Amino acid sequence: MSPYYETVKNYLLELDFEILQEDENDGLFVVESEDSGMKNVVLIVADPILIVEQFLFEMPKERSNEIATKLLSKNRDIIHGAFAMDQEERKVYFRNTHECENLDLNELEATLNSLALMLSEYSSELIEFSK
Repeated sequence: MSPYYETVKNYLLELDFEILQEDENDGLFVVESEDSGMKNVVLIVADPILIVEQFLFEMPKERSNEIATKLLSKNRDIIHGAFAMDQEERKVYFRNTHECENLDLNELEATLNSLALMLSEYSSELIEFSK
């Protein structure tokens, strides 16, 4: 177990996230915030880093190049974090990482706020990309 696990848990609770699932041995949290429209956000404490990841959609194969190009362009607008794809280039995620040693509440909050903002600003485009 990472010594940062409890720190991350306390930050999530302080930020009013509901912890849906946790596994201390794997350093895993699955959280949501109904107010922010975030569901099943995965946080993994993998010392020395914290991974924050949100599955967004699965790309249709026939449009994957077009969508990937648009997502890369949109990455410039995201303040913290970025769009990422799995190795099969099918699933699209929001992802950000932090150094556990220097992690503070404001830094984690900024990442989660960035995700919430991205979801609200690009929701219609993300839905369109998934079709």
